[in-house]
Amino acid sequence: MENGNAITQIFLPLSLAFIMFSVGLELAIEDFKRVAIQPRDFIVGAISQMILLPLVAFALLSVWSIEPALAVGVMIIAACPGGVTSNLMTYLARGDTALSVSLTAIISLLAVVTLPLIVSFSIFHFMDAATAPELSIGKTVIGVFAITTVPVVIGMVVNRYAPVFARKFERIARIIASVLFVVIIVGAILAERANVVDYFRQAGPVTLALNLIMMALALFMAKIGQLGERQKTAITLECGLQNGTLAIFVAVTLIGSKTMMVPGAIYSLLMFPTAIAYLFVVMRRRTGQETAN
Repeated sequence: MENGNAITQIFLPLSLAFIMFSVGLELAIEDFKRVAIQPRDFIVGAISQMILLPLVAFALLSVWSIEPALAVGVMIIAACPGGVTSNLMTYLARGDTALSVSLTAIISLLAVVTLPLIVSFSIFHFMDAATAPELSIGKTVIGVFAITTVPVVIGMVVNRYAPVFARKFERIARIIASVLFVVIIVGAILAERANVVDYFRQAGPVTLALNLIMMALALFMAKIGQLGERQKTAITLECGLQNGTLAIFVAVTLIGSKTMMVPGAIYSLLMFPTAIAYLFVVMRRRTGQETAN
């Protein structure tokens, strides 16, 4: 029990903080200026992730039979911003990495407000008053702020005043962040291994549907917005690859529910095959275009 508390209270928050710090290392003031000068790319991505993603999740859960706590867990992952994996995948796909990092960072900052509100509404909507956990919005705001905003800002400060170190450490930090992400997801699954088959049966299909629908919808939104190919790639991956570590942190550390963390862990496992499949499609199409030219 003490080991479980140590993981929840120490390892998980520190790991998430490091992951967000690695995002900040790649971010500069110029990225915010770029958003202001060329807002269309960011606006399409932000609308897709901050508005459409939670709405699609809510619509799916309205017609899908699923345990209430798991339904809240799905809403938690839907309310989370993209993670460091979306930046990495965008880079590998030769998409607009700067746009991906900007979306991850800025939406992570905005999530300080949006995530607690969505989670609070979800608990009220999906759960009975007798079984619903108490959620302090103030405590949740402070927790999300401390674990996401502060590390991103610290990373930006390091990037600004120690750019040489930031560039050297950036790749190492990305690898460490990816390893920590995998360790946390696997740990979350193992923690609920007694119920994982039943939970996967309930939450697996809905989280996979959410992932596929959002990637398709984000790509459609990018096309409607007449964005470039690199921007389409960035937004599609940003909306498909969520910050599962943050979802687990909110569920376990802030709410105290291991059941609610399961959809975030399952989503994090399922999002990789779909993202890799999309990555291969993009790369194959680009190779075909280069060959034709």
